[in-house]
Amino acid sequence: MWYSCSMSASIPHTTPVLAVPEANLIPVSDHLQRMADIPPSRMFLINKSLKVYQERNPGAPVFDASQGDGGASLSGVPRPILERAAQMQIEHGTAYDMPYGTDAYRRAVVEQYWKLDPGLGYGPGNILGAAGGRDALVKAYQAMLALGYGRQGDLIMVSRVPWLSYNWGPYGIGANVLWAPGDPAEGWAYSEDAIRESVRFAASKGRKLACLVITNPDNPTGLTLSPERQAALARAALEAGVAFVLFDWMYHYVTDEQPMDLNTFLPRFTPEERRRLIFMDGITKSLGASNIRNCHLVADEAVIKFMAARASHTVLPTFYAMAVAMAAYEMGYEQATRPIVEPTNASRKALRSLLAQSGLPYIIGQGYYAFINVGEFIRARGWQDGEPLGQYLAENFGVAVVPGAFFSPFGGDWVRFSYATPVEKTVGAFERLMEGLQSMKG
Repeated sequence: MWYSCSMSASIPHTTPVLAVPEANLIPVSDHLQRMADIPPSRMFLINKSLKVYQERNPGAPVFDASQGDGGASLSGVPRPILERAAQMQIEHGTAYDMPYGTDAYRRAVVEQYWKLDPGLGYGPGNILGAAGGRDALVKAYQAMLALGYGRQGDLIMVSRVPWLSYNWGPYGIGANVLWAPGDPAEGWAYSEDAIRESVRFAASKGRKLACLVITNPDNPTGLTLSPERQAALARAALEAGVAFVLFDWMYHYVTDEQPMDLNTFLPRFTPEERRRLIFMDGITKSLGASNIRNCHLVADEAVIKFMAARASHTVLPTFYAMAVAMAAYEMGYEQATRPIVEPTNASRKALRSLLAQSGLPYIIGQGYYAFINVGEFIRARGWQDGEPLGQYLAENFGVAVVPGAFFSPFGGDWVRFSYATPVEKTVGAFERLMEGLQSMKG
């Protein structure tokens, strides 16, 4: 809605004018001064403690099992893909692109990456390019709040122990976060009962659920759900009144099984249900392209148009990042991702064997991570949770892992162990981890 020319002509030049009609103004609220401080992510700092170990033990190897970054812990994007993308950038030029990316990028996502069946009714208009996962998520949160129940302050439901930025990304743009009920013995997996209970809980607080986030494979736990299970949970959420379901599939290509397939997944839902589904995927994890910043969203066209309109005033995807993705799709994504996927799969196999022998409770599915319960060692040290453990292990034993307490209080007895490294690095890191844990009982 905007002012008409006749209305604007009748307003004196000396009068201040609001940019939107008064009926469309955002209500005044003092909630900003009462919000909790959003802390910086410690994911970027945990491995810095390894320098202390190196200073104390010159020349000794160190092991970084904290990384969620195949561009750092593995070889990253293959050089031919980067060079092909650079050539595409030169040919494309440096003018502005559209807020959703480019038409060529949209077609590549549909035709070369997902290879979508035209009969499903999904095409380039269902694709939005974004500057990485965090940018895509912010755009999706805004759309789900506005197009769901049209309210700020409603809830985004995540797992009991979620990726750290799932706690704070929604909160920063006016959504509250709800940790779902879940049993650690089952990897804090969602259940239909937990979803329905969360909807009832939200109602008791005068709020609604704008979204359920299903991350598969999960970060930080590595828990993996079958397509059938993911679809069942999504349908239960929609039936219970959750406005949208967002599927975060950023790790789904890093697997020794099969990646997700929209051609077989979408038919599990009715056309009406599909309007309330959003899928997020990208090259960050499977291609080791963390610093390239490319991601895409697949959603109903009305949702994509909403996000693109807002993106035109905020963050636009860069062409080079889209070109890296297109070059990888052009090569064939399975081939392009082998330098990340194959060593990670080999490390997962080795780590499964080591964990089985260790006697420690653990979760390991697909993706990059295992989640390991080290509560007995934490208590032996007299610590309340595992937060000090990351620094202790890095400085004294030269191995970096991420304390589960960084993700939520429910992960206090656990550590996230990344095996997105060559096998020898994964084995060495686990051996150092066990050495460090045993020292805590001395």
